[in-house]
Amino acid sequence: MNNLLKVSSKASLKTILFLSLLSSYIPFQINSAKASLEFQWDTNSGYRQLKWHQANSRKYAKNKIFFIYRPSDRKTGLLSINIKLPEKFKSTLKTKNISLCRVNIGGFNSKTKCLENISSDIEINRETKKVEIYPISPLPKSKDSYAVVFKVTNPRRPGLYQFHTFGKSSGPIPVGSYIGSWTVNIDQ
Repeated sequence: MNNLLKVSSKASLKTILFLSLLSSYIPFQINSAKASLEFQWDTNSGYRQLKWHQANSRKYAKNKIFFIYRPSDRKTGLLSINIKLPEKFKSTLKTKNISLCRVNIGGFNSKTKCLENISSDIEINRETKKVEIYPISPLPKSKDSYAVVFKVTNPRRPGLYQFHTFGKSSGPIPVGSYIGSWTVNIDQ
């Protein structure tokens, strides 16, 4: 009887230890990772991927999209910025919900946020699907990052939406050129 008690207590002790170790490996709260993987069908050497951040990627959700211009993206200062909207990006876009700012790019310890708003004139051309931004003073070629911020309601259709940006350089002869593209993902 005494041996049966010892065997029974060892088995129950092993079972308790095994279950406690097993339960520590089972995730009780599953957080989705926001990884960015981009596929390019036409591998054009002129394509340039720019950094972007969005607050919410679900369809029909209120969203804040930061289209970021890092110092390495700007060869010169910028007199104007043009953003070509995707044809299928059906969202209510108003000039009062678009802003230009000096931005802090978030990471592990901080959020992406505007540090200082830059006064600018903003125009939306619905026929050509372009947003044109004219800062009051040109954006300098400095070590600061800048962003165009859209406060929008996400489109009804999920998918990948590619935005292209062009800029007019500040200099003796202003020249318009391609700066890069952002591929924004809208989930189900």
